[in-house]
Amino acid sequence: MATIPRAAPSRHRLSVDDFHRMAEVGILAPTERVELIDGEIIDMSPIGALHAAIVARLAALLTREIGSAAVVWRQNPIRLDDTSEPEPDIAIVRARADGYMTALPGPGDVLLVIEVADTSLAYDLGVKVPLYARHGIPDTWVIDAATRQTTRFRSPRDGRYGEETTHEPAEALSSPALVADSGAEITVALATLLPSAG
Repeated sequence: MATIPRAAPSRHRLSVDDFHRMAEVGILAPTERVELIDGEIIDMSPIGALHAAIVARLAALLTREIGSAAVVWRQNPIRLDDTSEPEPDIAIVRARADGYMTALPGPGDVLLVIEVADTSLAYDLGVKVPLYARHGIPDTWVIDAATRQTTRFRSPRDGRYGEETTHEPAEALSSPALVADSGAEITVALATLLPSAG
């Protein structure tokens, strides 16, 4: 008896417009924490107290220091292409006259992405960081909530980051995206924002 070749099933990838329509008609409830990554709807991890505290304190610091030089885009979507609309914990995006009321920030608007990871560390490093690299996001930080260590990715080229460094909580981190209205460089050290881990 001849063997019938078995083809792998193909996936039906959703577009960002499909994703939005699903929310509009109630297929996705407003309270659901999901994001669209490469055409697939991904459940986002629940936000625990430590994750929430790091994001809140970091966002407050950056908002205060940056002023109107850029926009601190906190847990809001960014539209990378027609099939990916992630929601990073914090994105620093270019200031725009309409305040992004007419369109979400795109790759050219995003100066820095910060992801805070507790249960999502492997996903952030293995899926989201490569996604940001493919779309040319110039600077991406992944903060491990448990250790407060930050892994930083820079210099995207050919769909990958060319530079990866790991930083301890007491180290002062800066970025070309972190500039105050006055032009002064803003630095961030997680050790000054939160009690030490452990």
